[in-house]
Amino acid sequence: MKKLFIISNESFYNNESGFFCDNLDMKSTPEGLDKKFEVNIIARKSKQIRTHNVNLQNIIICRNILSFLFNIIKSFKEKNSKYLIFSISPYTTLAAIIIKLFGKNSFVFLRSDGYGEYKAILGFLGPFIYHPMFYLVSKISFLISCRKYILKRKKGEVVDPSQLTEKWFQNMKQPNLSEINLLYVGRIRVEKGIFSLIEMFNETMEDINLLIVGAEKNLKKIIKKKNINIFEIEKDVNKLINFYDNSNIFILPSFTEGHPMTLLEALSRQRPVIIFNEIKHVVGEKKGIFNCNRDAESLKKTINYIIKNYHSIQNEMKSNSLPTKDDFLKNISILIENN
Repeated sequence: MKKLFIISNESFYNNESGFFCDNLDMKSTPEGLDKKFEVNIIARKSKQIRTHNVNLQNIIICRNILSFLFNIIKSFKEKNSKYLIFSISPYTTLAAIIIKLFGKNSFVFLRSDGYGEYKAILGFLGPFIYHPMFYLVSKISFLISCRKYILKRKKGEVVDPSQLTEKWFQNMKQPNLSEINLLYVGRIRVEKGIFSLIEMFNETMEDINLLIVGAEKNLKKIIKKKNINIFEIEKDVNKLINFYDNSNIFILPSFTEGHPMTLLEALSRQRPVIIFNEIKHVVGEKKGIFNCNRDAESLKKTINYIIKNYHSIQNEMKSNSLPTKDDFLKNISILIENN
């Protein structure tokens, strides 16, 4: 079995119980690929407790950039090993350079548009900081992306990431439409747009409830609005499905997205989805997704339209063809093996 080194900018926490990270994809994808390869992860060390327990033995977490690069170089003693880098950052750009300098090849998996993310985090300077990293990495690595536009006309392949298993399509429940319950599932980050969404919940939105699933513990103390309820990251799939089933509309307020997993989860449970214009590219041919302007008036108008036409929208959503986790792992494994 070939060794696959997964290199990530993600921060991992470890204790006697194992290794933990906050990004579900950094748990699910390596665990899935471990059935096809002998997976090793090289990532950054976190002092904060993280959420998802990664069920892998070979994980190296590094305190600083020197340790990070040293462990990558140390891995080169393994013959015929493969290298999969998650996202482009200063750390992973240096990793790609080192791998190339030592005569190895790397795959770089782009799960979202880095230009958009850097702009959301750093303002207008963000894309200028990201561009040289992307340009360099695209020259020396094999790109894999979840959207063609993320490749920016560079050579690469496109896959459809997904966390959906059979369970997501079973035991469908009809929502209660007597009150409006919006659901957001995701990490609490500026680029995810959750703070701009919270700002919209002023006096005109008092009759609408917002449920946030994915918050850090201290966020509960920051947000104090009676129609906003906050839960921490949910690891249990059955409980997560219940959150979707107990809502009637899912909202994805991100400023940038490539292939959002939570959007697929909402569609699998036949819950209409609201997005804002910045990420309207995610709609494609999927039914049940509505985009609006990033303001309270436009949002409320869209919500009212969905509630009024709910059942006809749900009927259209039944025609959606959604990618599954098994499909994704199979496709990315083939790319890694054959290139």
